[in-house]
Amino acid sequence: MANIPMYCLATLLSIYWCTTMTNAEYMKYKDPKQPIGARIRDLMSRMTVEEKIGQMTQIERSVASSEVMNKYLIGSVLSGGGSVPTEKASPETWINMVNEFQKGSLSTRLGIPMIYGIDAVHGNNNVYKATIFPHNVGLGATRDPELVKRIGAATALEVRATGIPYVFAPCIAVCRDPRWGRCYESYSEEPKIVQEMTSIIPGLQGEIPSNSRKGVPFVKAGQNKVVACAKHYVGDGGTTKGINENNTAINFHGLLSIHMPGYYNAIINGVSTIMVSYSSWNGVKMHANYNLITGFLKNTLKFRGFVISDWQGLDRITSPQHVDYSKSVLEGIHAGIDMVMVPYNYTEFISNLTSHVKANHIPMSRIDDAVKRILRVKFQMGLFEHPVADKSLTHQLGSQEHRELAREAVRKSLVLLKNGESADKPMLPLSKKAPKILVAGSHADNLGYQCGGWTIQWQGLSGNNLTQGTTILKAIKKTVDPKTEVVYEENPESKYIKSNKFSYAIVVVGEHPYAETSGDSLNLTIADPGYSTITNVCGSIKCVVIVISGRPVVLKPYVAMMDALVAAWLPGTEGQGVADVLFGDYGFTGKTTRTWFKTVDQLPMNVGDPHYDPLFPFGFGLTTKPTKD
Repeated sequence: MANIPMYCLATLLSIYWCTTMTNAEYMKYKDPKQPIGARIRDLMSRMTVEEKIGQMTQIERSVASSEVMNKYLIGSVLSGGGSVPTEKASPETWINMVNEFQKGSLSTRLGIPMIYGIDAVHGNNNVYKATIFPHNVGLGATRDPELVKRIGAATALEVRATGIPYVFAPCIAVCRDPRWGRCYESYSEEPKIVQEMTSIIPGLQGEIPSNSRKGVPFVKAGQNKVVACAKHYVGDGGTTKGINENNTAINFHGLLSIHMPGYYNAIINGVSTIMVSYSSWNGVKMHANYNLITGFLKNTLKFRGFVISDWQGLDRITSPQHVDYSKSVLEGIHAGIDMVMVPYNYTEFISNLTSHVKANHIPMSRIDDAVKRILRVKFQMGLFEHPVADKSLTHQLGSQEHRELAREAVRKSLVLLKNGESADKPMLPLSKKAPKILVAGSHADNLGYQCGGWTIQWQGLSGNNLTQGTTILKAIKKTVDPKTEVVYEENPESKYIKSNKFSYAIVVVGEHPYAETSGDSLNLTIADPGYSTITNVCGSIKCVVIVISGRPVVLKPYVAMMDALVAAWLPGTEGQGVADVLFGDYGFTGKTTRTWFKTVDQLPMNVGDPHYDPLFPFGFGLTTKPTKD
């Protein structure tokens, strides 16, 4: 990858601004004083079919280069989950890579800048040393839209620190079945909470002006905000048995009342892009659903940003995938998809779409609609004025201020499910001055488990060398009295526990990291040896169990033997937030955003269902007051 020194950035920009001035011709689209509509019309009047189709194409960074951007007139590049320029890449390395691709775009005939996108679903989660915030399941439990907005603003700065202006977030799925492998990406089973948490969009994009027209994308121009993407449209959280990418069987009223409300709020908040779901609705693939994409989203809701496919989303229109790609391209573009996340075989996509346009299978008006929407976002965000990333925000990546914010989010997301046998004999908060405490469990000292999927790698990682952060064990040691002895045994025997005179034990167990289909689970058990650790420890000594998971898991047979139980969800890099509440520096305030089942046979079970008989109901959460030990 060729590095671009800072002094070259000015040169790049001057190439961009001067290419068309040789004949002293005034280019209205390059004039920031002109209204956006006039700039779009002027630019589109100059574009060839090839240039328009290029704008609709998004390719993966591993197949991108300055030459490819220039030759194929590509409109967008992305990083897939875990796709990085080099392992543990610095912000400067990211910036140099993005600018190298941009150089190819700016040197095309019209100099239309490309837009680079990345999955920043709980912070800038592909990037080494970024702040990793709790996953959405935990943020929903905070019931704090203002906090979530601040997290959006911090995430925008950390993404911009790496030279990237576009994030594929937030996921506004309404997870109706915890067996779904993406349930932790959903704020709640309850549509109203999901609606409230769309406050992250003005955090990411900037506060929408009061006079802004409904449906028009808004991103505060400059270098501090990013383009957001509401996903996955629509019904991704309602599939049968929670099977990822499967069919959501529900009537139109149900779709509108459960899965659509988050999109109303996202559009009101000025969201710039919307990503289509892999799933089907009543047997029709969403990527081919004209009625819902063009009919409802664009025409009824008046959404004027651009609609983007998911990763190889067009390929999945057919079964088996990619079996008739020409048909898939026809159906997806006809349905109203504007930008296609190809991500690898871009020449195949471009040639298929070009053939359909030339054969009049896809009218030019459909292509123009797509390009107009893409250009609207690019103009609105100031990409034409600031196409080249600089290094002025690199200090924002993993900053102390953002880590403190993440720690606050962890504190507020923890849900206390049990605290002693009765209210007058609580187990928590724990004493910091106990002489000797036992910490046990596979998740107590594992940063990768604590962060979950979509962290550094797509599926997440195990261990403590993936990125910077604080494990729960480290946080406990830092919080207790210096004289307190903290002993860590991952899976201790009962005999060992009884012979060691511990004051109490903290057991941290849960799920291993996963993302998407790999996380689909019909049994929802925690990872071995979690249950035997609970049994050994809690059968021998007073214990508090902390569950690290992306969703409710099987706990009923073990709750009776626990003295206290905490749902910590997937808290991210700032494990200190767990210790803050455990030892009473702050109180427990979180409330469940999903129903905690007794057995998986009850699923799906959501608040309001006739067969509602939960272990812990929706909205449950005991509280504690901060103490002085």
